[in-house]
Amino acid sequence: MNDFLKQWGEAAYTTTGFFWMALWAFVLGYVISSMIQIFVTEKRMQKTMGGEESKGVLLGTFFGFISSSCSFAALASTKSLFKKGASFISSIAFLLASTNLVIELGIIISIFLGWQFVVGEYAGGILLIGISWVLIRLINPKKLIDKARENLEKEDEGSGMDDSKNWKKQIQKEDSWAKVGKKYKMEWQMVWKDVTVGFTIAGIVAAFVPDAWFQTLFIGSGQGNTDFSFFEILEHIIVGPVAAFVTFIGSMGNIPLAALLFGKGVSFAGVMAFIFSDLVVFPILRINAKYYGWKMSLFILFLLFTSLIGASLILHYSFDLMSLLPDPSQVQVQDSEYFKINYTLYLNLAFLAISGYLIYLGFFKKKDVDSKMGEMAPKSQLLENILKYSAFISYIWIVGGLIVKFFMN
Repeated sequence: MNDFLKQWGEAAYTTTGFFWMALWAFVLGYVISSMIQIFVTEKRMQKTMGGEESKGVLLGTFFGFISSSCSFAALASTKSLFKKGASFISSIAFLLASTNLVIELGIIISIFLGWQFVVGEYAGGILLIGISWVLIRLINPKKLIDKARENLEKEDEGSGMDDSKNWKKQIQKEDSWAKVGKKYKMEWQMVWKDVTVGFTIAGIVAAFVPDAWFQTLFIGSGQGNTDFSFFEILEHIIVGPVAAFVTFIGSMGNIPLAALLFGKGVSFAGVMAFIFSDLVVFPILRINAKYYGWKMSLFILFLLFTSLIGASLILHYSFDLMSLLPDPSQVQVQDSEYFKINYTLYLNLAFLAISGYLIYLGFFKKKDVDSKMGEMAPKSQLLENILKYSAFISYIWIVGGLIVKFFMN
């Protein structure tokens, strides 16, 4: 019993420490994302992505880079762009870029995993788009694409800002920043459950799950082992997405878990595959089926999973060739000094102040600001309820564990 209480306390403390490390990065990322979504509208994107294919892919990648990292928001934006005339491949480029190339994800990865994984994330995002483009050109699913357009129903879509207005003038107005404040709240509403559950699971796994379990699940893994055979790496790449599928957590919440996997000796390729897997889980498959039909949804799943395998393999062997593969010992999952006085403390305080100001603008200063900004994919209500109650249980678990750690041991 004493061992359980000690592990419970450590799990809760690790979860809290993880979130404290990442707090300023979350705020920075979502502030930037909120600003871009208000001042750069979908209509502007749609006007430029429906022309020549290679230009559309480049623009789709760029617009995705400056867009939200939430998978469900990315799905809705991708559907809107495709419906309004963007080519299928430029829409896929936007989808992949908006979930893999965004600024906030890179910041979180740098905190938990280091610079090699940041390079891998961005280079891998480009590889995912390139491999998908090649596959689409080779397969040429014209009938599927035409059918998918037919399946999209007409609907009204909100926009962050009137396209007739100059964004340079809008950025100087308090009303526009009030919209940014509302969008900032919406960003947190999208991810709070995923982040809570993801960070809690990471803390629990760090404290309770023995290394032998990881070595069984990921063949050949183990602390200090970086000499993997091709088939071991391939197995890691396939098991990584399966692990992501089981967690049902978005990419931002999965990063502490990715750090945990790498610290336990999973290969670089396997961890990158795990990070890339947020678009190949069942909720995404189901939403794409609602939008485009099951045939197209399954084709997108095949497309993204195949691209994920190819990108992870290329990244691993390219980094190995250049002697850039990261060392698992560089990841310290359990740190007894999460809350020491350092740059993290000052950054958290500064960005909490920014959050407070945006909330003040969006909810107290300008109460008449239109809140119909942006669109979300239709999530499963069952899954949402499961995540919501899991998040509430997580808070009880964390508070109980902290009480045990600091007052009962």
